[in-house]
Amino acid sequence: MNYDKTDMPAAYDAGRGYSPGVLAYWLDVISQSVPKGSVAEILDLGCGTGRYSNALADYYDATVTAIDPSEKMLAEARRKASPRVRCERASAESLPLHDASMDMVFISMAFHHFDHPDRAAAECCRVLRPDGAVCLRAGTIERIDRYAYLEFFPSSRPLLNRALQSQAFIESTFASAGFRLIRHELISSEVAESWSAYAEKLVYRADSILVQLSDQEFEAGLTAIREYAKTAPPHERVVEPVDFFVFQPRASSFT
Repeated sequence: MNYDKTDMPAAYDAGRGYSPGVLAYWLDVISQSVPKGSVAEILDLGCGTGRYSNALADYYDATVTAIDPSEKMLAEARRKASPRVRCERASAESLPLHDASMDMVFISMAFHHFDHPDRAAAECCRVLRPDGAVCLRAGTIERIDRYAYLEFFPSSRPLLNRALQSQAFIESTFASAGFRLIRHELISSEVAESWSAYAEKLVYRADSILVQLSDQEFEAGLTAIREYAKTAPPHERVVEPVDFFVFQPRASSFT
């Protein structure tokens, strides 16, 4: 999706933002494979509005290079970037970075947007230091049935099937680029603290799938979720599965 041809970037944080607790949880998940003190230079690839950029810089006491092809997304990221975050417009397939210059590449829900995933994975291998790691958050085809909005927006299923990749595809793409998989885990990630809060986030339509639906279907689905929220337990969290991968170059000395 070309986000620069939409108004989505301005509403992205409102519709897809994290609570501090959820962000802290994900930083803990990442640090189980890439501990504090082990990295100084991080690439936030497909950074979008920079939801993770500042947090990664602070958590790891590191410098973060935040890269995205969308100027509108980067404008939002730059607006809130800390001094340790440098935002740059570029594609994942042609990174403006020196060889072996990064300790970690972080990719969050962006890999399926890359035009040439094989070239993007090869670029990750090129810019990583030998003992570096790629940490990848992804939605995969295998998890579609567990997406919270699926039953409320029936037309989203074929769109998700076309947009998302399989777990096997992601693993084989990085293997072909010179990586080995050192971790794969399915993480239940909070999307909203309640169904009513979830409905209010969806209002912003900050989702590359939902924005493709007709206005009529979107409004009908949103109404159905609000009705469902009236009968759901008031503090029932809305969670969705996220595939979390960690890859390292095969030449790495880590075990």
